[in-house]
Amino acid sequence: MIKFFKANMEPRKGLRIAEVIISILLCVASIVSIGYGMFQVNAHVNDAKFIQSIEMTRDRELEDYSEDNTVCDVTYISGDKQLVVSYSYEDYIQLEDDSITAYEYETDNGTKLYFDHQNITDQEIQHSYGQVKANELTPVFNFGIASFILMISVLIMTLFAKQFTTYEKSWFLSIMVLATIISVIFPEESANGVNGIIIMLLYLLDTFLNILCELLISKQSRYNFLVSVFVEIVEIAMCVVLMYRFATMVTTLLFWLPIDIISYINWTRHKDEEESELTVVRKLKGYQEVLVIVGIVVWTIVVGYFISGLDISTDFYNNQLLETAIIYIDACASAVGIANGLFIFFRLREQWIAWYICAFLEAVINVISGQYVLLVLKLGYFTNTTYGYIKWSKYIQSHSQEKQKQITA
Repeated sequence: MIKFFKANMEPRKGLRIAEVIISILLCVASIVSIGYGMFQVNAHVNDAKFIQSIEMTRDRELEDYSEDNTVCDVTYISGDKQLVVSYSYEDYIQLEDDSITAYEYETDNGTKLYFDHQNITDQEIQHSYGQVKANELTPVFNFGIASFILMISVLIMTLFAKQFTTYEKSWFLSIMVLATIISVIFPEESANGVNGIIIMLLYLLDTFLNILCELLISKQSRYNFLVSVFVEIVEIAMCVVLMYRFATMVTTLLFWLPIDIISYINWTRHKDEEESELTVVRKLKGYQEVLVIVGIVVWTIVVGYFISGLDISTDFYNNQLLETAIIYIDACASAVGIANGLFIFFRLREQWIAWYICAFLEAVINVISGQYVLLVLKLGYFTNTTYGYIKWSKYIQSHSQEKQKQITA
């Protein structure tokens, strides 16, 4: 193992030292950020003094609950002040008032807390304080998480430097740096009872694993499928947490996970004769492309219609029409994804075209959903997909010419 890393790590001493220093700084930044955030969130509150009672108005636009929801969060606002009250579904459907009397308390460090009742306990104060601080420090936590993942990215490019070109290393690190910046500027809100920090962690992991996987595919490396398994696990977790994109979740669970394993075996059996790290790739015929397109259209209509008829609730979206649109776009994306998976399995160049389409559809979903960090991933898809398509095309062309020469010789 040590010999392997020595043989593949960055050969230029100056650059290697710089990358190690950057990795250490990122690690320190991550520890400090997360440590500071945890200290603030868990800080003990000695006392909270009652300030005043305030009339707050219910924000119904944030509500879209059904009997599937066991807990329904109702948000009340007054200017920049906000109170979230959790109700059982039974209590929620009987809730008719559009306003509530909120009680404002202030801690000894000036933090404002809001409750729907007086005579609050120390435990309630501590819990509310922790929630408020966690929301305030979301960018700090996001920076800490992103810094850690960025550190891993730099280390990968250092330890496996000889496996990647300068363009590939620059592309990979640029996407991760951009994802880090976006995660701080656009922190994710909580959804379905899951803190936005956890959601952002999933987004960043998804970005990191996906671009690494994409990079390995462009290099015709069979190891992309091993990374892809972790991609699928993260994306299933995202679907469960956000309660959305069920077509993608089912496709990932029943198709992508098995096809990744099978594809790894298949690619291993088709190594390039000259370079064992490469896999032999090829392209589709015209009539096969037509059949694939027809299959995608049929899948989109059938799956979209089926899932749109299911009564599945999420507070990630607050508009039924929007949610239905997402379902059909997701159905189409899952169909293209299946085609993509089969193309990859059969080592077909057209998988890059499928990547283009899938990336576009997912980008539309990300824009509608406000998932701006994941747009960085789509930017990575578009750029590296072009790179991969050109790289595979050159490989196919060069090997076709070699075969032609062998035939005419």
